[in-house]
Order: sequence, then C-alpha cells, then structure tokens
Amino acid sequence: MSQPLLHALHFVLALLLSPLLFGIINRVKAKVAGRHGKPLLQTYFDLIKLLRKGCVRSDCTTPVFTLAPCIQISATVLALYFLPLGGVASPAGFAGDFLLVSYLLAAGRFVIMLAALDTGSSFEGMGASREATFSAFAEPVLFLAMIVLTSFYMDLGHSEAYAFSLGTLFGGQSALAWLNGKLELLFIPPVFFLLLLVENSRIPVDDPTTHLELTMIHEVMILDHSGPDLALILYASTVKLWFFASLIASLFIPPMQIWQESLLWLLLIFLLAVILGLLESSMARLRLHRVPALIGAAGMMAALALILSQMR
Repeated sequence: MSQPLLHALHFVLALLLSPLLFGIINRVKAKVAGRHGKPLLQTYFDLIKLLRKGCVRSDCTTPVFTLAPCIQISATVLALYFLPLGGVASPAGFAGDFLLVSYLLAAGRFVIMLAALDTGSSFEGMGASREATFSAFAEPVLFLAMIVLTSFYMDLGHSEAYAFSLGTLFGGQSALAWLNGKLELLFIPPVFFLLLLVENSRIPVDDPTTHLELTMIHEVMILDHSGPDLALILYASTVKLWFFASLIASLFIPPMQIWQESLLWLLLIFLLAVILGLLESSMARLRLHRVPALIGAAGMMAALALILSQMR
C-alpha cells in the first residue's frame, strides 16, 4: 500500500476516534471517584444531538460569530493532516511545515476569541483575554521544543530542508536517539505534555467541566454557541487533543513495521487519555496567576534540552 494512502487511512482513523479520547478521560475520572459515569461514547452522542438542534445567535453578532466554528474546525483538521500519523509521514509535508501547523492552530484559536468578543459579553471577553495571554506564553515554548528536535537532526548531518519537516521531527528517530544515549531529548515529551494541557484547557490549567464564569477560560468563550456551531467547536477540541497526543506518542515510537507502529501509536494515545483522566482526578485547577509559571517550567525544560544537546 502506498504511503499517501496509508497516511489517509490513519488520518480518517484519527478523525473517527478523536471523540473517544474525551470518553476515556471521563470514564477514568468517574472510576477514580467511585461513580458509574458517562458512557464511553458520550461525546459521539453529544455531537449527534447538537447537530440535530438549531442555532440560536444574538442579534448583535456579525458574520464573524457564524464563521468562527467552521474556520476553527477547518484549521484544526488541516493541521492534523500535516502531522505524521502512525509512523507515516504526510504527503503534504514540506520543509518548515511545523510553522504552518503552529499558525493553523493559532488561527483556530484566534477566530474563537474573535467570536467571543463579537458577542459583546464581558465574561466571554474575559475568557478571550485569558486565552490570548496563555497562548502568548505557550507559543514560544512550542517553537523552542521544535528547535531542539531540529538541532538534533541537523547534528546528524541532515539538510535543513529535511530537518525542518514534521515528517522528520516525529518520524521515529527521536525515540532511537534517547534509547542510544541522547537523554536530553527525554525533556521534550514532558514539554509537549504541558503544552497539551495548556492548548486544550485541561486541568490544572483550566477545568473543562466548570460552570463558574469567573474561573473559566475556554468554556466561557463558547457560552453563546449552540447547535451545530457548538458541535463543530466540540469536535475541533477532540481533534486538537488527538493532535497533541499524537505528537507525544510519536516521540516514543522507534522505526518498526507499519502495522506495529500504527498499533503502538493508538495504544500510546489512549494511554495518554488515561493519564489525563488520572491527573484530573488527583489535582485541582491552578490559580490563574500560577499558570504562566507552569508554562515557564516547560520552556525551561526545552531550553535545558537545547543547551545539553549543543554541549555534546
């Protein structure tokens, strides 16, 4: 089977299974709390229910509010397509594609913030302000982590065009490197895990189940969305979670046969969902002024990995 077709199959599989991550997280949290909890497929049920409903939009909103969910889901799905999935590089990959992917995710986040401001609600504007602040801290950390991986491949003698591609950065060589003594690369998975928490508004950065406007970040921005609009935003959140989970999983998978890499890729992503459920069951949301310190810790780990890699 050709590589583009294999990547397309993995891509479709990711789109179909991404809502399952929320179900796993909720089931783990319920089991830890001693409750029966929601069904594993509850997110699918929620999406179907929302798609069957109508949209209610305020008279004061503009087309920005209407188009924002469509732009967000399009940008998020396109970002996922550029990512190596199950050990198979994207046929659309090119040198520097991680910059495009980073800004596709940023564009999705930006339009939701615009939609929140478009409602004229002070609460939603407050959430957009917090989202912008944390994103401004997280984005340099993401680029710094990418630079660490890029410098590693350039040290191996690869060309710039080769080293700046997501297909290379997450193609399996990183796992072989830290297994063979490049232990500084072990700092990178925790960095991406902390970025996952920030970018997906998970505990301890934000509580996706809270209903207190004064403490919400992401959820407060979508209070005015309903029906299919809310379904698109919810589905985009599941795809974005799968995106970051896939990044982390790819750092632990060495080059193997395709079916082995694909199976291990799925197992690691679902394992990350279990870890998220355990984490959210064992700690509370941090105070807002402590979140930048958490992002700063991720940046320090990435910087330390870069310094150690240059000392060899």
